[in-house]
Amino acid sequence: MSKHTKLINEAERRVQQAKEKMDSTYRLAYHIMALVNWMNDPNGLIQWNGEYHVFYQFHPDSPKWGPMHWGHVKSKDLVHWERAPIALAPSEWYDEGGCFSGSAVNDNGVLTLIYTGNVWLNEEQTELKQYQCIATSKDGIHFEKDPKNPVLSEPPFDCQGHIRDPKVWKRGDDWYMVLGTREGNNGKVVLYKSKDLRHWEYVNILAESDGRLGYMWECPDVFHLNGKDILLFSPQGIEPEGDRFQNLHQTGYVVGTLDYETGKLAHGAFEELDKGFDFYAAQTFEDEPGRRILFGWMDMWESQMPTQQHGWAGALTIPRLLELADDEKLLMKPVPELQLLREEHMRLESISVNEGTYALPMKGDRLELLVRFSLADFQGNAFGVKVRCAEDGSEETVFCYDVKDCTMTFDRNRSGQGEEGTRRAVLDGQLGDVITFHFFIDRSSVELFVNDGRLVMTGRIYPSETSQGIELFAEGGDITVCSIDAWKLKDIWLEE
Repeated sequence: MSKHTKLINEAERRVQQAKEKMDSTYRLAYHIMALVNWMNDPNGLIQWNGEYHVFYQFHPDSPKWGPMHWGHVKSKDLVHWERAPIALAPSEWYDEGGCFSGSAVNDNGVLTLIYTGNVWLNEEQTELKQYQCIATSKDGIHFEKDPKNPVLSEPPFDCQGHIRDPKVWKRGDDWYMVLGTREGNNGKVVLYKSKDLRHWEYVNILAESDGRLGYMWECPDVFHLNGKDILLFSPQGIEPEGDRFQNLHQTGYVVGTLDYETGKLAHGAFEELDKGFDFYAAQTFEDEPGRRILFGWMDMWESQMPTQQHGWAGALTIPRLLELADDEKLLMKPVPELQLLREEHMRLESISVNEGTYALPMKGDRLELLVRFSLADFQGNAFGVKVRCAEDGSEETVFCYDVKDCTMTFDRNRSGQGEEGTRRAVLDGQLGDVITFHFFIDRSSVELFVNDGRLVMTGRIYPSETSQGIELFAEGGDITVCSIDAWKLKDIWLEE
């Protein structure tokens, strides 16, 4: 038995022991979470041999960040997930400080993970060296680290040790890899090229900060949609600017054209992808039908995580379908497969919400909610939806649309435990006479998709278990609600 396999087996035993002590408070019903303890970035997203695989950064020994392993789940339908053994554990000199984020490819039938090996150079963990490494599997479950590791050891310039999160794709006969890095206080993404995934040739700096887009760019991802090349990345260190960039770190994208010969991306302005509180380190993949699907980490660095006291922390978003609109806006929509979660259904039509509130008959802490508001005759100032409302009014999470400013506000100042605050963003595009709010509510999260994904807001909330009410409201006038559809959603983790 290899050292790597032995360390994975030992970690799996510790995970099972920790599971006995974990408290299930706030555990999500249909999102990907670790069985216990800490998780962050989605890694290695791929559909391989007909099954969807999602890996993630995992610390098996604490609900706080620590030496990174790769956790692993797989699914046939993007909805019902099955836990697989830990895929990667820090076992070698080049990854002794952690198996950091990366991606997955199908290399002639071999499921191949490309990840960053992290080595701390001092006890304070302030200095580091990072290597790019490979692990392979023929069964999709058990992984062996490549004897040629590390496959990339030296950065193309002085990056203070920070060069990580390889995203790899194939174009023609060549493999390409982007890595997130920095030079001085400017974040950058660099491009490499290879014939065999083991020998990499540096091409160029694909894109970089102009001095205003952060000191480090993490988790880069390059893909093609609607005739354009898109660079998705997570910059650290952007200063807040009005309602923009209010989270500690951002995840967003630029749209342009990648010249594969020069390795340069000519692109437009940086746009945040999710305007809520808890969305970072997103990664995409193309599935067998050719769809571009995204998962993000549904948390934020340095935020309060009330679940830690219960023995776990972290979750991923629902899978989201990406589309590029003609105006180069990147849209995120729930994948249609999520309809498999639906159980009890309620539909209401042509409701007038008088100035004040209207309580829905259906309540719950795991719901899908689709509300279509008519703007045609609305003379008021604002309207919206309150979710996870307490009967006594002590708790509520509020989503409010301001008609004059065309802005959506996500207010979690009364959402229970955890971080408070508001996020606000403009709803752009041709609005028409109807605005659609599409919610996915889980026990400690809410994701809102407005107008087919032109605006998306994600946040963790930690209300009391009994706060399950849903209310519609209008301010300054009556509003007509064309229709309301609400579904109770399955708990896919009931067997755990």
